[in-house]
Amino acid sequence: SSSMFHVMKHSHYISRFGSKLGLQFIGMHEKGIIFNNNPALWKAVRPFFTKALSGPGLVRTVTICADSITKHLDRLEEVRNDLGNVDVLTLIRRVILDTSNKLFLGIPFDESAIVVKIQGYFDAWQALLLKPDIFFKISWLCRKYEKSVKDLKDAMEILIEEKRHRISTAEKLEDCIDFATELIFAEKRGELTRENVNQCILEMLIAAPDTMSVSVFFMLCLIAKHPQVEEAIMREIQAVVGERDIRIDDMQKLKVVENFINESIRYQPVVNHVMRKALEDDVIDGYPVKKGTNIILNLGRMHRLEFFPKPNEFTLENFAKNVPYRYFQPFGFGPRACAGKYIAMVMMKVILVTLLRRFHVQTLQGLCVEKIQKKNDLSLHLDKTSDQLEMIFIPRNSDKCLER
Repeated sequence: SSSMFHVMKHSHYISRFGSKLGLQFIGMHEKGIIFNNNPALWKAVRPFFTKALSGPGLVRTVTICADSITKHLDRLEEVRNDLGNVDVLTLIRRVILDTSNKLFLGIPFDESAIVVKIQGYFDAWQALLLKPDIFFKISWLCRKYEKSVKDLKDAMEILIEEKRHRISTAEKLEDCIDFATELIFAEKRGELTRENVNQCILEMLIAAPDTMSVSVFFMLCLIAKHPQVEEAIMREIQAVVGERDIRIDDMQKLKVVENFINESIRYQPVVNHVMRKALEDDVIDGYPVKKGTNIILNLGRMHRLEFFPKPNEFTLENFAKNVPYRYFQPFGFGPRACAGKYIAMVMMKVILVTLLRRFHVQTLQGLCVEKIQKKNDLSLHLDKTSDQLEMIFIPRNSDKCLER
């Protein structure tokens, strides 16, 4: 943990690494925040993200996310197959995208279509990030990724243009101030380019639906396998929230839910690795590191080796005591930590509480996270060819659920 703490703490590791041509291909080279490896340009956009993802934004997130998951659960037939099983990944992706749009852009769109385009863009991003330069000289290899990138960027361009129009015609600007508006104002002041603004908005909308949806999928699998954990969560939900709507002041009181989320992302992480580039010469735990060195931090391994009493088991005992933050860093820390780590925890709590109050979940054929087919690229993903990724949602007030 000491080497990871050192790298994440110091500002001369705020840059990531990746193929310049690959990042140019997907629009991330020196634009946006996720893989913007120009420290000056990254620092220019970071405050827009931190402002939107903290403070008053967290308060709004609870209500908006709760309304969204409720709306989508009321329309569950849209993500059921002929057997009545639920496509959980699509459900959660739509909820998170809908929530993110209402918080950060505020332009209505067909979320089902945008979710598909985000998946295509994400596949291109993962495939191209570390490709050698020769790859981009072979047009037929790039063609399918080019279409995926263009599809999402074109769709976002239309939405952002509508946002610009609404801002220009608004009678009261305070009615439309949000993340996208702040960026557009910065562009008008000459602080950011139009392309950078568009990329920042695109990244704000795509970041959560992919990784968080897979995390929630794993959480539901773990709940299905561990009924005693589900019982503890349900007792806490009843004690803290009861029958009313969930509120921002419930967040700190939901300790069992928070411990469950933390143990889930420790035991079955979606993001195992952190990528950094040394911007100056350094020494890490006695090893000299030259400027320009690429560094990969294996957070998943650290979370299995240090501190936790039962590191190779899924158990809430691993978070029964406060865990020193240097030993558990699922979102990273320091200057390049995930800007959305606080809002992510809020959204996951709201989604789990709202969903579990209404439904008991079961996996198909008792499928568990250990046996799910996965692919590990930039982040861990489910094998789309698997026919066991749907789940069974049983209403809490149904006879079948009461029989349990």
